[in-house]
Amino acid sequence: MLKLKRIELQGFKSFCERTELRFHGEGIAGIVGPNGCGKSNISDAISWVLGEQSAKSLRGARMEDVIFAGTQGRKALGMASVTMSLIDPEIYQPHAAHKPQAVQDGQPPKSGEVTITRRLFRSGESEYLIDGRTARLRDIQDLFMGTGLDRRATPSSSRGALDKF
Repeated sequence: MLKLKRIELQGFKSFCERTELRFHGEGIAGIVGPNGCGKSNISDAISWVLGEQSAKSLRGARMEDVIFAGTQGRKALGMASVTMSLIDPEIYQPHAAHKPQAVQDGQPPKSGEVTITRRLFRSGESEYLIDGRTARLRDIQDLFMGTGLDRRATPSSSRGALDKF
């Protein structure tokens, strides 16, 4: 069972600057705030880094809409990036340095921690990374196969799968 440890967003929707959310301990984490502060953008970021391909599902008209579009005081950015770190609490050692290891057979590395990143550039180019190494969308999908977060999951089964984090 994997648990959500950290999400880092930069240039994703309303998150112009690098923003890091850390999740500690057991139980349920809640994100609260006033309307328009970006709460639902965090949920979109999780779906996106896991490989969501539908801009409509991310509340946009086209995929480029996930890139920070700018404001009166800030220029639009050229890239959106989301990084999500997950741990397997049964083998994770919090004081050990996380060294990137290859994912094999869709299983997290022996360190107990896996980090996935998705980037999209305004040029249309995109990339996926697993533990800092270039990966394919299929590699991300294989990693989460059977967790309820894979592409064959229904919306109701995906909600239940978030309990695993």
